Amino acid sequence: MQSLWDAIQRGYLRLIEPVADWLVRRRVHPNTITTVGTICTVIAGGIFASGHIKTAGWFLGVTALFDVLDGTVARRTGRSSVFGAFYDSTLDRVSDGVLLGGLVVFYATSTVHESNIMLTITLLGLIGTFVTSYTRARAEGLGLDAKVGLLQRPERITLLSAPQAFFGLALNGWVLAAIVTLLSVTAWITAVQRILYVYRTTTQGELPK
Repeated sequence: MQSLWDAIQRGYLRLIEPVADWLVRRRVHPNTITTVGTICTVIAGGIFASGHIKTAGWFLGVTALFDVLDGTVARRTGRSSVFGAFYDSTLDRVSDGVLLGGLVVFYATSTVHESNIMLTITLLGLIGTFVTSYTRARAEGLGLDAKVGLLQRPERITLLSAPQAFFGLALNGWVLAAIVTLLSVTAWITAVQRILYVYRTTTQGELPK
């Protein structure tokens, strides 16, 4: 599964290479790309909240390239910086919150798909996503690299965009419900995996290589 995901990532990077070249030639600042990407994600979250799930999936899928381009442009223009990394990570948390928050609003207000069960699952997924991010950030503060676990952020964005773009609310919304449930469960599994990794590393004195 990991090798398949790596192959998809390599193909995606080749696909957006012309866009990266254009941005480098125009000397667009990486922080500008990060900001524009976050604004687009906020819009996608609003579209999710309004119930236009398929449109939100397509919009998020197209604009997700900004999430990759900022780092690529930063490296190629020599503009990588500590603040840039901090800024990107901070706005990533905003994006995660807005996307799942949009789905929370959808399940809370939809006259057709309103569901207390899915509302609870989505809220748990929102909390789990932030816990997952926090465990990695806190581990890095201790000098450890806790980029481990079942589901990383690129996979989360892919699951929030691609299935919705093609299926929307197909099968009476069960496709969306299955994806949201998967995201919620894997977020908590990833958080636990990172906690266990830090526990093993710190209690056994095994520093990451």
